[in-house]
Amino acid sequence: MTDRPIPLRAVRTAAKCPTCGKEVVAEYRPFCSKRCADIDLGRWLKEGYRIETDEAPTDEEPGGPGPPGNRPTGQER
Repeated sequence: MTDRPIPLRAVRTAAKCPTCGKEVVAEYRPFCSKRCADIDLGRWLKEGYRIETDEAPTDEEPGGPGPPGNRPTGQER
């Protein structure tokens, strides 16, 4: 006999819906219902999920300075 400890078994806990916190349903995994899946999709489409940065917007991003022809030059014509 060896004095090695008995390995721990992984304990599975019921997964929770990221939208409402209810138990997950296999058909809509990782959500509990179609409604919660649709709510999450809407958040993605409306760009509700964002990672904040200190970077300024680029030309391609909304809120950026825009195309070169539309930039103010600082000179009046």
